[in-house]
Amino acid sequence: HWYTRAKELEDNYYLSIRLGVEKAAHEQGVDLIKIFHDSLTQSLIPADGAIAIGKFDAEEISKFNNFYKHIVFVDSSPDVNVYDSVTIDFENAFKEAVDFLRSQHAKKIGYIGGREFTNTLKQPIGDRREKFFKSYVKEHELIYIGEFSLASGYNLMKKIIREKKLVDAYIIASDNMAIGALRALYEANVKVPEEVSIIGVNDIKQSAYTIPPLSTIKIYKEQMGEVSVTLLLDRIKGRKIAQKVIIPTELILRKTTKEVSSC
Repeated sequence: HWYTRAKELEDNYYLSIRLGVEKAAHEQGVDLIKIFHDSLTQSLIPADGAIAIGKFDAEEISKFNNFYKHIVFVDSSPDVNVYDSVTIDFENAFKEAVDFLRSQHAKKIGYIGGREFTNTLKQPIGDRREKFFKSYVKEHELIYIGEFSLASGYNLMKKIIREKKLVDAYIIASDNMAIGALRALYEANVKVPEEVSIIGVNDIKQSAYTIPPLSTIKIYKEQMGEVSVTLLLDRIKGRKIAQKVIIPTELILRKTTKEVSSC
């Protein structure tokens, strides 16, 4: 796990993936050894195979190769010719979200996202959500980048409001950031969705209980974990060719976007 135990508690995205791994391992009768990032600096434990949850740099992957013949990466895909991997179809997810907002007459659509870094080399990790938004929407001046946290979503939206740069709609790269942004909009008396529409990403449980309830792109996190176990067992049994599984998403429309209209 590329997170520590403490960090995982702050972000249920990777927690849900891990729980999916644990569920599938239990059902398949697999003995599972859990290693969080704070233990990676000490020693890895040899096993028949490994599931690597998160993003890892070349130095970490090289270390894994010394211990595990078979590795499945979840939420990253470092080398599709060598390793099995499970990732999300962010491109189609964001296309659907952007197209929906445009169908609701949003003329200007902004993006609020975060930046991640590998743990060992502290290398910035390219974000596919941001990359696709840049290529599809082409509104580079409407992209705001911070951290994947409530506070960062709040602060970035406060900055947008303060600089009077608010536009019709925003796709926000995580529900946590979106919840923070909703707080900033509420404090500024900006009405959602009448004045600005918001779509988050993840569909955490809290997103259905915000005021107003958050529209979001649902990611099937538990299934990502379950599929990774199937891939690993298949590889251990002798499959030679690496496989990459792309999990689809679902656009969940609640009350931070305008009602679907036929006009």
